[in-house]
Amino acid sequence: MKLTNTHMKRKAGMTLLELTVVILVLLSLISILFIGARAWKKGSDRAANILNIRNVQQAVRAHANVRGLAISDALASSDIVGSGKYLNSVTSPVPGTITYAYGSTVPPTGTLYLQATYSTTDDAADYGPTAGSYSEW
Repeated sequence: MKLTNTHMKRKAGMTLLELTVVILVLLSLISILFIGARAWKKGSDRAANILNIRNVQQAVRAHANVRGLAISDALASSDIVGSGKYLNSVTSPVPGTITYAYGSTVPPTGTLYLQATYSTTDDAADYGPTAGSYSEW
């Protein structure tokens, strides 16, 4: 004679505790993904800014060499940037944070023709080229 049922059937599904743990793990993974994406975006914007400055600098050097211009000779940005010129356009990778100003003369080596202005000093450190990295441009 059997008095107790030792074979209890468990219902399929998850307990509330298991479900809570799964949700917390998923939220943690999603937050890590957002942090990584933000860092990737900032690095991408920094690279785009430095490439803008470098491309303009190369265009200035090429234009000066082709036209036989010396350092401090007048050079308008319209000679470098525009349809059919060395560069079609130069746009800020982070509008409102980085603004560009062109020079008016052929700069000496190590001086940038395209000056980037940043909204804060932290933005300058985040997006700008490091000092001395353009000494041979």
